[in-house]
Amino acid sequence: METTTLGKNGPSVTALGIGAWSWGDRLFWDYGKSYGEKEVEEAFLSTINAGITFFDTAEIYGLGESERLIGRFLKNTSTKVDIATKYGPLPWRFGADAVHQAITNSLQRLQLEKVVLYQVHWPFTFLMSQETLMNALADEVQRGRIEAIGVSNYSASQMRHAHDILKKRDIPVAVNQVQYSLLSRKIESQGVSNTARELGITILAYSPLAQGLLTGKYTPEKTPEGARKLDNRFSTQGLEKIAPVLDLLRQYGEKYQKTPAQVALNWLIAQGDVIPIPGAKNAQQAIQNAGALGWRLSADEVQHLEKVSRPWL
Repeated sequence: METTTLGKNGPSVTALGIGAWSWGDRLFWDYGKSYGEKEVEEAFLSTINAGITFFDTAEIYGLGESERLIGRFLKNTSTKVDIATKYGPLPWRFGADAVHQAITNSLQRLQLEKVVLYQVHWPFTFLMSQETLMNALADEVQRGRIEAIGVSNYSASQMRHAHDILKKRDIPVAVNQVQYSLLSRKIESQGVSNTARELGITILAYSPLAQGLLTGKYTPEKTPEGARKLDNRFSTQGLEKIAPVLDLLRQYGEKYQKTPAQVALNWLIAQGDVIPIPGAKNAQQAIQNAGALGWRLSADEVQHLEKVSRPWL
């Protein structure tokens, strides 16, 4: 199985992970209606059976339910699994003790003694400075409850600031988790990619399939139902705009006997030091995700997809 190192000298995880936002989330994903714990556990076990052992969650996903589900699922496998979770810098958290307690609560829900990666979910400061926050996280690395520290949704300058603080503790920022796909490439135009490369920070790409746009299942004639209807990208005009990207994904998919989604994920992996973390609400989606590994687009194909997706820089 292909692996990628988190940061310069961090732990190695599988080159593709699974994002667990939809596991237990009723507000956006309607957990408990079209799918539930049974389907999610099947997705978890199918992912592991396919050789992928890296899962990303957060304390806020399902108000802790995503972590609780993963904690239960871990009891049903003997495979070593790498779990990443996230800390929410909420306004009423204003000291190192709040960070310590948040990690304690996440570990209890996950039924683990440590996580491979702990990330700051947003670059908010409120009443806690980045210096206090990063040093509190560094203390947890020294306690052995975190293997690597990451950030999420940080700009290039915010990422550099976090890096400079932790450098004084001789601990690197391993990861910046950001939205990144063929239809969301602003991290390139806004300097996040280049800064991450300079500092040796790995990119975790959330929404790598643009919430389903890159799967090819939506067309101008077949627009989605539910919350996606509120997003202009899923309108008839929005779907017409992305047609050139989907046409090329289908073309390469036919060549390699892969789906458009698998080609889109493979393009992200080809960027280097990028780990896509698509979601999976059932076993079929988990198996589909795994098909992005074990093969490679050619350099020319990577460049052609880069060219056709430039409107989303």
